Amino acid sequence: MADSNPLLLLRDTAESESPRIVKQRPSLDDTIERCIGDCRWTQFFQATLISIAWFFDAQQTFISVFTDAEPTWHCTSPSNSSCKNICKISRDSWKWDLPAHTSIISEWSLECSGSIITGLPASFFFLGCLTGGFVLATLADSSLGRKNMLVLSCLLMSLTGVLTALSTNLWMYTALRFITGFARATIGTCALVLPTELVGKKWRGNVGIIGFIWFTLGFLSLPGIAYLIRGSSWRLLYLWTCVPSVFYSVLLYFLVRESPRWLYIKGRKEEFTKTMRSFAAPANRGSLTDSFFGRCLEWEEELPETDVYSALKTFLQKSWAFWRLSSLMVVGFGVGMIYYGMPLGLGNLPFNLYWSVALNAILELPACLLIFFLIGKLNRKFSILGLALLSGICSVTCVLVRWKWMQIGLELISFFSAVTALDLVLIYTLELFPTCVRNSAVSMVRQAVVFGGVFAPVLVAASRKNGFLSYGVFGVTTAVCGLFVAFLPETRGTTFCDTIDEEERKNGTTSNGVDTV
Repeated sequence: MADSNPLLLLRDTAESESPRIVKQRPSLDDTIERCIGDCRWTQFFQATLISIAWFFDAQQTFISVFTDAEPTWHCTSPSNSSCKNICKISRDSWKWDLPAHTSIISEWSLECSGSIITGLPASFFFLGCLTGGFVLATLADSSLGRKNMLVLSCLLMSLTGVLTALSTNLWMYTALRFITGFARATIGTCALVLPTELVGKKWRGNVGIIGFIWFTLGFLSLPGIAYLIRGSSWRLLYLWTCVPSVFYSVLLYFLVRESPRWLYIKGRKEEFTKTMRSFAAPANRGSLTDSFFGRCLEWEEELPETDVYSALKTFLQKSWAFWRLSSLMVVGFGVGMIYYGMPLGLGNLPFNLYWSVALNAILELPACLLIFFLIGKLNRKFSILGLALLSGICSVTCVLVRWKWMQIGLELISFFSAVTALDLVLIYTLELFPTCVRNSAVSMVRQAVVFGGVFAPVLVAASRKNGFLSYGVFGVTTAVCGLFVAFLPETRGTTFCDTIDEEERKNGTTSNGVDTV
């Protein structure tokens, strides 16, 4: 910290005020900046441990790229000239290149079932994410808090994933994938919001990027695991990814602290004090007592009952909040269509599936590092706009060219731009909303991203006959949706607000949400 004993400054500020302005006390943001604004090893450890949840989240998000893939096959009679369409020749005239149990398509004989049936499990997974996001979104802001919601989501996702490995038919498998999506819907939201609320303004962008890096590593681990167990049952892939996640969930419960900002707005003084003491410098911990925070902060004596969907009511009642959220959700929908759709469509390009997925996963790492080092300098809204347009143009061009290497090059540029845009959209959402609704806002934006992914599996399956139905549609949608970000305020360098009133005072809006400037 820049001050040798910043706690004395807070104390003097609170005690030296005249009775006439006694309510002008240091804000929560000022207190956090002074007490735990630096990112010490305890905060970094907590942020890293929380962010590992993204690793397991990524695995369940993209696992269907391998478990639901259509395996390669060959004709048993080389002289058969009609050996091009697997559905127009007899079953005894062809064989799968690998054992049938390597994919649900070959194990359950779905090769001729049509794009809607084969894309059903992946679509229902994203539909589950969408449903879970709307049902569970506000629990982290209201009753459960960030930590408990994260632990519960990770544990339910992992246990359902283990049960998925026991599926006996497509319908059971699809239902379990829906439940998995429902359970994991809030993981990314809580794993993004919680670390950023454990540190000061200077570090929140960098800490948020840690989760994106772990998501990249989780995505990148999939082709490696799938390659190592190639030829084995697709069920092993679920077990290899879900069993470790169960143990991680238990570890998370015992080692992670709750957000001090959430504890403050809930009036939980004792837990707030313990959390602040655990993150403060050792020399200052003795001064951080209940009485100290009682002098520095204004606590509500009687908090009103919090309805689970109070955050949604706020978004509907405040015009500025509704406009911000709506615009971000439109942008998220467009970016999500490419982000989730492109990896699923890699099987339709003339490249090795393992290498194609690995290249896309690797691209997430430089995207995260780019934001990690430049987050303090990047203009949020115009960076997102430029990246969305670039991603859309490259996606459309990808299906118009016929050169193999140019296709994969344009696909990689498009995916890289979409990943970078998505990371920025989530950081941008954190900065646009106050603590009391921040988790809900991020969750709603992430659900819009997932909603874009709901359509991706069916479009990818249909694009086996018409390539424009996947990458072409993805590109046009992303470019058009990205335009909505231009109407939002810039947030680079701003401080977090904790209540609706603070946000309205900062941005010059009235109590009913009407803009005054």
